[in-house]
Amino acid sequence: MKKLLFAVCAIFSASLFAQSITTASAYFKTISEYYGTLKDYEVDFEIKVDKTESAGKLSYKSPDLIRMDYSNPEEQVIVFNGDTLTIYLPGSNAILQQDVNTSGNSANSLATPQGLSLLSRYYTVAYETGQNAEPLDEESDEMVVKFVLTRKSAAEAFRSIKICVNEGTKLIRRVEAVTPKGETFLFDFYDYKLNQNITDQRFIYDAPSSANNYNNFLFSE
Repeated sequence: MKKLLFAVCAIFSASLFAQSITTASAYFKTISEYYGTLKDYEVDFEIKVDKTESAGKLSYKSPDLIRMDYSNPEEQVIVFNGDTLTIYLPGSNAILQQDVNTSGNSANSLATPQGLSLLSRYYTVAYETGQNAEPLDEESDEMVVKFVLTRKSAAEAFRSIKICVNEGTKLIRRVEAVTPKGETFLFDFYDYKLNQNITDQRFIYDAPSSANNYNNFLFSE
C-alpha cells in the first residue's frame, strides 16, 4: 500500500510539475501576442557593434511604422513607412532609400508583432537556462527571461539571437544578434512609453534638400 501511495504521489507531482512548465516557443509566442496588442510605443535605445556605439529614440506605430532618431550620431534618422526604408546620414549628407518587401524577414521590424512572428518561423526558440527569470547581467537587479534563437537556414542574416524579456512588463529589454562572421550587434531598450497615440505624421521625414539621394542602395553595386 505504501508503495502504491508513493507511486500515485510521484505521478501526481510529476503531472503538476509538467503543467507548470511553459515551453520556450509557447512563452515567446505570448510575447509576440502582447506586442500585437500595442497601438504604439516609444523607447530609448543604445546599440553597440564592436567598439562603435550609437543611441537615440525609437518610435513604433502598429502595424509597421518605425522611426529611429539618433542622438549619437546626432541627427541621423532611420524611417520605415510601411513601404520604403529611408536613412539619413548627416556625416555624409546622404539620403539612402530602399523599397522594402514587408513579407520578408527584415531586421527593422524585430521588436514588432510581425518581426517576432517571423523570428519564430525562421529560428528555433529555446531558453538560455530555463523559464525562470534571472538578472539581466551580473551587475543588474533587473529580472529577465532569456531566450536563445538559432537559425534554421543559412540564409538568415543572424546565426543566433539572444533576446532578454523583462519579467514584469513582457517587453524586450535586450537583443544580442551574432552574424555568421561572428560580428555581434547589441541592442538595449530603456524607458518604454506605451500607447501614446502617435500620429502617422511622425513617420514622414523631410530630409535636408542639400542631401544627396541614393535609391535602392541595398542592390547598388
